[in-house]
Amino acid sequence: MAEVQPDGTYRVLDEDREMTRLGRGLYREGRLGDAPMQQSLQALGRMKAIADGYGVAELRTIATAAVREAANGRDFVSEAWRRHRVRLEVVPAEEEARLAFRSVTRHYDLDDQLTAIVDIGGGSTEVILAAGGLVEQVVSLPLGAVRLAERYCKSDPLRQKHWKALRRTIDQTIEDAIGKPPFAAEVMIGSGGTFTNLAEMAQAERDGKVTTARDYQLSRAEITRLLARLTETPLDARRQIQGLNPQRADIIVAGVAVIARLTRWLGTQRVLVNDRGVRDGVLLSMIDDLSGVAPASRAQPPDRLELARRFARKCRSNERHCEQVARLAVELFDALRDAYALPPTGADILRAAALLHDIGYLINHERHHKHAYHLIMHGDLRGFSAREIELIANVARYHRRAFPKKSHPNFARLDRGERRLVRRLAGILRVADGLDRTHGQVVERLRCRMGDGWVRVHTAAARDPSIELEDTKRKAGLFERAFKSDLDLVWSRPKRRN
Repeated sequence: MAEVQPDGTYRVLDEDREMTRLGRGLYREGRLGDAPMQQSLQALGRMKAIADGYGVAELRTIATAAVREAANGRDFVSEAWRRHRVRLEVVPAEEEARLAFRSVTRHYDLDDQLTAIVDIGGGSTEVILAAGGLVEQVVSLPLGAVRLAERYCKSDPLRQKHWKALRRTIDQTIEDAIGKPPFAAEVMIGSGGTFTNLAEMAQAERDGKVTTARDYQLSRAEITRLLARLTETPLDARRQIQGLNPQRADIIVAGVAVIARLTRWLGTQRVLVNDRGVRDGVLLSMIDDLSGVAPASRAQPPDRLELARRFARKCRSNERHCEQVARLAVELFDALRDAYALPPTGADILRAAALLHDIGYLINHERHHKHAYHLIMHGDLRGFSAREIELIANVARYHRRAFPKKSHPNFARLDRGERRLVRRLAGILRVADGLDRTHGQVVERLRCRMGDGWVRVHTAAARDPSIELEDTKRKAGLFERAFKSDLDLVWSRPKRRN
């Protein structure tokens, strides 16, 4: 229970927690067991009664992996409403990750850092890779502490063959979902009971007492050493380890193994513990919803292209170059629109993609077009619909290198008309990008002439744009294929008025 403060923070009035292990047995049977369901419903009822006693104005209850995956998950949701009038919201994995990220961005400065945000639950682990606070990749891994413990922790203490099977499964799952990491994460910020207990165990070892896990820092070597200790210690002895919740002793090995293998795969040496996690993210999102009740009293928000510009600045794009490319791209689009029946809505999609096409440099140069796709897909491009964002991301993705292919998952998700539009807009973007190869904004304007199977672009430039024209011709392949026309480029000096 929390009270919202004028500055948008909150003050905790009361809190309670109960570890009901709702997913116990789920990963063997595929269903929520009767005993965990009843214990969880009883805990919900008790907490609802406390909330009612405080007279809370807004109540939000979420369920994650266990209820998402269980064959009888809907039955649990229905029973929560029937018994306690608790409306249970089953959140998708992406939303669960977003809530963890919301908590991290509120309490940590992510600027100038390559970060992995990790939330470990009973059934799944959510991972967000972010560069300078901007999301590059979001994955949900079926690597929850309960799920793995039930499947692999079959000996006490863990035998070598069981440990190898656990490690192999974790490594293979991470590799399949994340692939080659886009960068080495300098720091991992973790939430969930596994991280909290790990910090408290480390604290007990270092200081002889446990104070708080909040913002506690662990090294990768320290995690590896603690994991070795836990795997060698029988369950009864693990329950006696200072800092480890005895209720978590049977699943802690699996949970810490996930952390250890993730730090290894992502090249992370430093782990910070965020003991707030998803619950904090839920509270912060509720505060955001409350603050949005009366938007009429606020100043008119900036238009969506201005928001795209702000996003590009946050990614440290070369603003002059991107504005030049956007201007030339839209000039070319307008010249071709009637002859090739280009949709009017394509102009904003193309302009946004041009403004954002180089944001992937934030992560690295070599694959910056692919990073641009992920940053746009996970960025906050307000004013554009989800479908428009996907089109923008695809156009930016194909501003260089490989042509769009149906074998590319991001391109295959589009329908036939959208794929045709992306090919054409990306082709235009490649031409416009080539026309500012030196980043000197040499080309002042352009106009087009068209015939059967050919497009001639006349460029007006005060000085010789031969480098630009040469680069544009080299990049013209996608344009020529998309428009079924050869591209010809002509330079003329602009006429100056007396």
